[in-house]
Amino acid sequence: MKPLSYGQSDRGLERDQNEDTFALSDELGIYVVADGMGGHSGGKVASEIAVNTVIEFLARYIHDRDFTWPFRFNAHLSEEENVLYAAIKWANRQVFNYSTHKKEYAGMGTTIVALYVRENKAVIGNVGDSRCYLLRNEEFTQLTTDHTWVNEQLKRNIISAEEARQHRWRNVITRALGNKRKVDIDIIEKEIQPGDTFLLCSDGLTNVISDDEIKRVLVSNQDKVKQSCEQLIRMAREHGGPDNITVIVLYFPKE
Repeated sequence: MKPLSYGQSDRGLERDQNEDTFALSDELGIYVVADGMGGHSGGKVASEIAVNTVIEFLARYIHDRDFTWPFRFNAHLSEEENVLYAAIKWANRQVFNYSTHKKEYAGMGTTIVALYVRENKAVIGNVGDSRCYLLRNEEFTQLTTDHTWVNEQLKRNIISAEEARQHRWRNVITRALGNKRKVDIDIIEKEIQPGDTFLLCSDGLTNVISDDEIKRVLVSNQDKVKQSCEQLIRMAREHGGPDNITVIVLYFPKE
């Protein structure tokens, strides 16, 4: 099932550089957003390594099913879930190794959210607070879970949703690629239906634009994926653009 897709990234209005990286390939069926962090351009290096590693791993898997994986197959996951899990796990190892051997990049890391399309399935993997959403029949759902200190407090009912939105520590993430040799990765699988729209984005969008506002843009544009991306980034900039903003939109046409 081939989608219409488009991606765009913007530095925003307050950051000196763009440390987000994204990539999309309808041919491979892979879509990735990473939001890097770390001084001396470490964030950009980390996000680029992560995205490039995932794309390269998936490309090799698609073109050579007999290549040797760096990790064991997880019997509790489907083959599609396994390959995306392994790709992100390998990306973590690459970022970690690079930061370990380059003192100027010590401590760098990155979030990642990736979507892999295989036939009528969408497999989503994430680490950190970059998100994947699904718009289906005008129901807008966040598919990923934010790995942040604030979200953990929210799930424990220690703070309210309103407090979470305004909390000074809302950007403190509890899980990232590259900080440790091993990382926990969330993997989910969704069956794709005609008319579905998926959105991948960094927190430069979701920290300033509400889910309801994002939904309205996607509903009004539907198959105009480029227009959706451009409008969402423009809205984030109009709300101050305090962070880098990256958006990928995929729409699966109705038959």
